Amino acid sequence: MNYFVRRAGTALATLFAVATLIFLTLHLVPGDPAEVLMTSGGMAPSREAIDALRISLGLDRPLWDQYLAYLARITSGDLGTSFQDHASISAEIIRRLPRTVELIVSAAVASVLIGMPAGILAALRRGSFWDGLLSSLASLGLSLPIFVTGTLMILVFSQTLRLVPAGGYADFTEDPLKHVVYLAMPAISISVGLIPVVFRMTRTSILEFLEREWVRTARAKGLTERSVLLRHVVRNSLSPVITVLGLHIGTLLGGTVLVEYVFNWPGLSGMLVQAVEQRDYPAVQGIVLVICILFVLINMGVDLLYGLLDPRVRAR
Repeated sequence: MNYFVRRAGTALATLFAVATLIFLTLHLVPGDPAEVLMTSGGMAPSREAIDALRISLGLDRPLWDQYLAYLARITSGDLGTSFQDHASISAEIIRRLPRTVELIVSAAVASVLIGMPAGILAALRRGSFWDGLLSSLASLGLSLPIFVTGTLMILVFSQTLRLVPAGGYADFTEDPLKHVVYLAMPAISISVGLIPVVFRMTRTSILEFLEREWVRTARAKGLTERSVLLRHVVRNSLSPVITVLGLHIGTLLGGTVLVEYVFNWPGLSGMLVQAVEQRDYPAVQGIVLVICILFVLINMGVDLLYGLLDPRVRAR
């Protein structure tokens, strides 16, 4: 219980610091949002019109006043309204966030289903042909940027073989099969860089635990190699794999911009890019804050799971 309380307190302090940093950073960026909005259509508005818009947007108030109002809003779950169309930012994030999360979770599941068995096989066949082949493929996967992988997949499977569309989105409730088809390539593009991470960590952990004394003791007691591997080696090697995977999943929350752009996937990243270009402070603050909250929650979840798998962590 104390372990959970400590982790929750750290998470809350981190979120407060992040929210403050987001607010201050955006307001230090050069450019007047009111002027950007007024001149976006090629017009040349008067200074009076720009000042009137600044007042209506609340940008004329002191920075500390805007900051307190910002904290009051986010603590109540209100992320404000967009400078562009005055639409609810919370509603738009709720609509787009599941698409980005679905993309990342699909890639993570694929990386675990492929990376862990491959890592176990490479560790058990250390120095063999399979170990060398899988390690080489992992190095290749790590060296390929996401946008290169995505572009190559579009070139091969969409333009050349014409097996799947190059990009787009279909609602799952309307057409499940079409939704999965559109999801496949962007999820695979992300997993290509994530599978090697899981593979290498699994291989390293398995090799480390195979040399432990209690593993040799289990073999000496007459346990089968399968039982030793599953009950003693694989189970204990899950902790570092889960930790690394959790960190990478959190990073991907803010790193799917290129994938969503290449495959025209209407997730949260596209909304963030548009908001930054238009100096839409409330939208940028809301999106980045939600991404940070998810990142902190994922890491806290990984820490708690790590504590469940390893009782020594909870005792620290």
